[in-house]
Amino acid sequence: MRPLLLMLAGLIVSVRRAEAQTPAPLRLSFAEAVRRAAGEAPVVALATLRTSEAEARVRQTRATLLPGLSVGAEWLNRSFNSKSLGITFPTIPGQPPFPELIGPFNNYDLRFSAAQTLFDWSSVKRVRAAGARADGSRAEAGATVEVAAQTAAVAYLRATRAQAVVAAREADSSIAAELVTLAEAQKAAGVSAAIDVTRARTQLVAAEGLLVVARNERDRARIDLARSLGLDPATSLALTDTLAATLGAADVPAERDSAVALALTNRPDLRAERARGAAARQARSAIKAERLPRLEVAGDYGVNGLTVPGAIATRDVALMVSVPILDGFGREARVSEQDAVARESAVRERDLRDQIAADVDAGYLDLRSAQAQQAIAAERLRLAEDELAQSRERFKAGVAGNIEVIDAQSNLIRARDSDIDARFAAASARVTLARAAGVARTLH
Repeated sequence: MRPLLLMLAGLIVSVRRAEAQTPAPLRLSFAEAVRRAAGEAPVVALATLRTSEAEARVRQTRATLLPGLSVGAEWLNRSFNSKSLGITFPTIPGQPPFPELIGPFNNYDLRFSAAQTLFDWSSVKRVRAAGARADGSRAEAGATVEVAAQTAAVAYLRATRAQAVVAAREADSSIAAELVTLAEAQKAAGVSAAIDVTRARTQLVAAEGLLVVARNERDRARIDLARSLGLDPATSLALTDTLAATLGAADVPAERDSAVALALTNRPDLRAERARGAAARQARSAIKAERLPRLEVAGDYGVNGLTVPGAIATRDVALMVSVPILDGFGREARVSEQDAVARESAVRERDLRDQIAADVDAGYLDLRSAQAQQAIAAERLRLAEDELAQSRERFKAGVAGNIEVIDAQSNLIRARDSDIDARFAAASARVTLARAAGVARTLH
């Protein structure tokens, strides 16, 4: 007995150590899932980086209007052929001729150079166009946040639905097991045939098979939820919310007109389209401004000489004006291109405004339909539970076979599924309406 007890004690210690090393599941509410997706999902991080790129391009464009400063130092040792440069020295009688090869000699030069654009209206317009594109990028990032929040919300709803289905299948298995026990007792009492036991066992096997499928769907739904949040798929999740009547609520007005006005204000995809149109108009203005004169001042200051001690200060200052005259009509073609882009954006904006109104209307229709279906499904579930209770009493009393109980149990299974589907549809409709109104990130 002593070795056996030692082995048993070691096994218990190993199990407890394994349990201690297993990380606790991450408790996750619906609101927390939406918040995580809106701030930490990979697609949101990528959209934020794209916004940073657009803002960096604004600074690059603005650099053409800011001063430029450079410093350079040079040491030169050279010799050259004077005749190859077109320099011919006169011959002086009685003096040796000047050599054709001059050098080698050293030259030292240290110089500071600066340039500043005084007037370039085209560059000013390009900076504004880049700013409008950056605004569009920020709006697109907002649209990405909305999509990420909606994706996580739907994934959470699917996970809670799968969890509810597992609970329903477990209840079905429990009822089926009770039916087997009851059928065996009735058979032992001589008031029921063996076929009733067989039917009950068949129902139990079918319920256990459906439970296996439901558990697999629950695990798959949790993996999808983890991926929508940017988590490791192996992360253990403990969902703290269920398919309650308030799950998926958001800050959406009850009136249709107020919701449409809210959507037209908040929808980031509409703001992004407006920004694209503004960028096209600014780009067109920048191209037109290329016809205006460009004024720039430049200068440098430094020391130059054959030796460092003998170097002397030199400088130059220049004021430059350039006026473009003709570029092969390429400028006019670019203006026409941006005109077309701006008109195209205006068409998309009008269509998007209509689509937003349609999305809100469809969201309200789906929500009202889902709420009506939820009420019907709840009543159907209540009636199915009553039917099963009455059929079991009839079977116990021996006035009916268990085929009536099995039919009632099948009706209850379908009623439970309908109730779960109706609650899921109502929550999904609330999420869709929040996305249509542009407030998906406020889901809770």
